[in-house]
Amino acid sequence: MVRANPERPQSETPIDETIFVDSRDPARLEKAADFIERTVVRYHRGEVRGIERIPRGAGLYVGNHNAGMWTPDTYIFGAAVYRARGVADFPFALGHMMVMRAPRLGDYLTSLGGMLATPHNGERALRAGFKVLVYPGGDIDAYRPYRRRNEVDFFPRRGYIRLALRTGVPIIPVISSGAHESFVVVEDFQWLAERLGVSRWLRFKAWPLILSLPWGLTLGPLPFIPFPSKVLVEVLDPIHFERSGDEASRDRNYVEQCAQAVERRMEDALQRLAIERQTIDPLAGPLDFVAEERAQWVSGIARDLVPPQRPRRR
Repeated sequence: MVRANPERPQSETPIDETIFVDSRDPARLEKAADFIERTVVRYHRGEVRGIERIPRGAGLYVGNHNAGMWTPDTYIFGAAVYRARGVADFPFALGHMMVMRAPRLGDYLTSLGGMLATPHNGERALRAGFKVLVYPGGDIDAYRPYRRRNEVDFFPRRGYIRLALRTGVPIIPVISSGAHESFVVVEDFQWLAERLGVSRWLRFKAWPLILSLPWGLTLGPLPFIPFPSKVLVEVLDPIHFERSGDEASRDRNYVEQCAQAVERRMEDALQRLAIERQTIDPLAGPLDFVAEERAQWVSGIARDLVPPQRPRRR
């Protein structure tokens, strides 16, 4: 499936690139990478593979989202890319409104390449020749139930495909295994997020029931102490699409075909990494056993409260 200009993609409806400013601070990036390597990478025994597959020029990193607000694989991946390829291939990351607008934290993340998650922001960065990191599944993916930890499902969200097609850039899949085992999501309770109104005023689409340290069983996205699960991250070969431009991005059937191809490739890789982790991580077996046992027990009660879920799209 090919064709994407790796340098500075064009479109029938160009966006003014002069207003895009590279907000990244090289000194802060260096300090952040060093801190992550000494803490998060060591704690989770993080390993990143396939960086040599990253093409030069503009591109859209697409990852599966894990571990709620902790998301250690994001930091592990970012530090590895920075060390291997420098600022050139270090991505601008589209972040949730609650994070990017938080006092001080939002400013700090902006200096590391964080941006509010909007199609306009991502498009400006791509047209300026940079790389962008997106997690299409958002908080629903980040809080998917533990039993679905080895699945990739971005739901009906297809904005990432339309963004890649409009700008003519390749999608670079980044798959991660292990991070979602740093806590246990029993149920995501999307319906509860809607009933409570948090899907509107906080833009949280899930209000999960979680087993974690030190709280035990809690309701809602609270901070937690992560289990020391080993995190494997792999960059897959870039995906180039046969068509690109505004017309392709408006073709719903083509967009859906592209999305399903991307998700299938990512899920195949995720399941392969999950099997490998069972053989190299001494904690994987015991943690899985305890987590599955507790999750099944609580799910037996919780599922009685859950309305029927829609089938997965494939």
